[in-house]
Amino acid sequence: MDGVKFQNSCHLGCTGEASGPLFAEAKGVLKLAVALVVEDEWLVRMEIADVLDAHGWTVLEASTAEAALAMRDHNPPVDLVVTDIRLPGPLTGWDVADAFRAANADVGVIYCSGNPCEVERQVPDSVFLSKPCRMDYLIEASTRLCLPANEKRAD
Repeated sequence: MDGVKFQNSCHLGCTGEASGPLFAEAKGVLKLAVALVVEDEWLVRMEIADVLDAHGWTVLEASTAEAALAMRDHNPPVDLVVTDIRLPGPLTGWDVADAFRAANADVGVIYCSGNPCEVERQVPDSVFLSKPCRMDYLIEASTRLCLPANEKRAD
């Protein structure tokens, strides 16, 4: 998987097994997992959002870090953040990931950027995908990163 960089041994094999919608069952009610896509290029954001939606995610979108941070308290909570690194304004995708992870230690984080990976800036157990990223890698990473959180929500 060229272009995929893992932080803290978050190993991801491209087996094709990770597919289908992600659901969590809490007290007999099915809930879709929530993904936030933070990307300033609208065509790229739309492609990522459409692919996640097609795989059963509820998708929120933001074009700036500031707009993304306004969604930290979203109900139901965000399970996955997919973020570009370089965004308009003073904040970056690194800042978005740091803030969401500080608010919820279980949130999955995927960095998707044409900029170089800075492993020291990645939050633990996150994935870095180089642009242009393959959507099958994105779906597999999102499933692997968030499956434990979905299982916890079902309790």
